[in-house]
Amino acid sequence: MENIDKKLVELEQKVNKIYDSVEKTRKYFLWTMIISVAVIIIPLIIMIFVLPSFISNYTSSLSGLGL
Repeated sequence: MENIDKKLVELEQKVNKIYDSVEKTRKYFLWTMIISVAVIIIPLIIMIFVLPSFISNYTSSLSGLGL
């Protein structure tokens, strides 16, 4: 019986270590996703507003040159 208790304590320690590792991994994935959104999605949203203005200025400068 003492052997089983010892094994259970060892297993509990291992499970706690695994839990800690999984929580760290979850946090890494969360921050990776947040950074991906910041680097990819936000510039795309900004381009939706900036690109039409840029195209308008570009085409008007081309038409001013007679092209």
